Amino acid sequence: MHHRHFAKQLRQTMTEAEHRLWHHLRAHRFAGFKFRRQHPIGPYIVDFAALRHRLVVEADGGQHNGDARDATRDAWLAGRGFRVLRFWNHEVLQNTELVLV
Repeated sequence: MHHRHFAKQLRQTMTEAEHRLWHHLRAHRFAGFKFRRQHPIGPYIVDFAALRHRLVVEADGGQHNGDARDATRDAWLAGRGFRVLRFWNHEVLQNTELVLV
């Protein structure tokens, strides 16, 4: 239950980059995929997940620069069949259309 509560908090405090991505991913707007935001998968909460397509999209700020925990998390998700796409917040904010390609 803790993950669900924390995920709800994260949905309420999304970053500007997460808001921008969510605008383009929600309501099947991106390739017809159904995305969930701030969704628990195992021990992790991912920014956006298209579960049917096993796709995770992350918008990362500077705190993620060189963080070994991200590599561990990505490996765990990959081991369960997820493809993880990571974008820096500034990429999302400055080149949204390029990120969505």
